[in-house]
Amino acid sequence: MEILGATLRICVDDLEATVPFYEKLAGGRAHRFERGGVSVAAVGCFLLMSGPAAELEVLRKVSATIAVKDVDEAHQVLTDSGAQVLAGPVATPAGRNLIALHPDGTVYEYADRNATE
Repeated sequence: MEILGATLRICVDDLEATVPFYEKLAGGRAHRFERGGVSVAAVGCFLLMSGPAAELEVLRKVSATIAVKDVDEAHQVLTDSGAQVLAGPVATPAGRNLIALHPDGTVYEYADRNATE
């Protein structure tokens, strides 16, 4: 499995007030989308999320997003290595992802960057 990078997941109360800081910090514009009632802004290596408390409570349990070349390959490697896939692979606005629980108890999202059709 080829790991391409990682994204830091940050839950915020006010996305509109927070995005300009991260755009300046990362030197780029935010890519925005909504998913499951949560507003998301991807800026550089930061994934900012804002929405209902119940949704954010679940999102806070995921430590980081790991970018991979192929989610299906990641699924195989993770399960062969003792991780438990909790959700996915599923299509997202930016590609496919899955959520995995590592044997040490840490939860990560694995996502590819292949746009869904």
